[in-house]
Amino acid sequence: MPPSVPPTLGELSWRVARHCDAGNCVRVAPSGNMIVVGDSKNPEGPTLAYDRAEWKTFVEGIRQGDFDDL
Repeated sequence: MPPSVPPTLGELSWRVARHCDAGNCVRVAPSGNMIVVGDSKNPEGPTLAYDRAEWKTFVEGIRQGDFDDL
């Protein structure tokens, strides 16, 4: 089996929040067993990637209000 090549940023299925204001949003996309995070204002800019367990922990923290003071 040939090695898999990771998709380019433009090939990912990016999502933003429903209430994204004029494109000034964080965007996320699945890529294999990772979740990629980027800036919608800079589509070809830097990204961060987290495994699904890390992403799940982060989202649970948001839902529990862990970041409400920021």
